[in-house]
Amino acid sequence: MDAHSPALPANRPPRHESALRADLRRRYAMTSGSTLNRVLTCARSPGVHAVLVLRFGQWSRRRPKLLRVVFDPLYVFLNFFIQVLWGIEIPRGARIGPGLYIGHYGGITVSPTAVIGRDCNLSQNITIGVSGAGAKRGAPTLGDNVYVAPGARLFGRITIGNNVKIGANAVIHKDLPDNAIAVMDPGFKIISYAGNRPADQGDGEPGSNITSTEE
Repeated sequence: MDAHSPALPANRPPRHESALRADLRRRYAMTSGSTLNRVLTCARSPGVHAVLVLRFGQWSRRRPKLLRVVFDPLYVFLNFFIQVLWGIEIPRGARIGPGLYIGHYGGITVSPTAVIGRDCNLSQNITIGVSGAGAKRGAPTLGDNVYVAPGARLFGRITIGNNVKIGANAVIHKDLPDNAIAVMDPGFKIISYAGNRPADQGDGEPGSNITSTEE
């Protein structure tokens, strides 16, 4: 894990604080240097740009229909800009609590049906997506203070508890309880001893010698 893991103080916002204000306050708290340097760092942060557009989109959805005629096209344009420029796709339909922190940009995809709690950290190259069929189809629900490390994949109608750390490149498709730390198993297993023989020495097309030794 890095310095952006939930081991850092969450500094939960007052109940009256808006989600956007909590997002910005948390980003500012995780930035070092002088006040001016911290403000400038936040201002040029792709994660800040993304949460600004996200919260604007959520705000615009609550406006009267007449105002939405003006605000919704603006949101669509800004959201497209965030996706193309920074590779961050977080639709406003996703239910995301205050204090969202995005440390780096690139390859961040969140389903519009996902639920994310307060003070959560999203790293680069992660997916929180839909999977399953029928009644089991759905997207993950994350609790409060969840850290999702780079490369992690979460999918399906699963529930991630509070204060959970999900390690780099982990693939999560089952529920995780509160305070769990889930990591990718770095091991491997041998599935065949057929080797890398040319096709004319095997029984068919290249790759036909790859067979599992498990029953």
